[in-house]
Amino acid sequence: MCVFRIEKNKNDIVMSNHHLRNKKLSLKSKGLLSLMLSLPEE
Repeated sequence: MCVFRIEKNKNDIVMSNHHLRNKKLSLKSKGLLSLMLSLPEE
């Protein structure tokens, strides 16, 4: 299992490009993962 580290500010989110550059993931899964990482933890 991978650990994704993100930094959340009030309106900005900083995340690594590691999952976006992965050739094994589809565009849909990259977008879904980015959306899930940007949501609040609740």
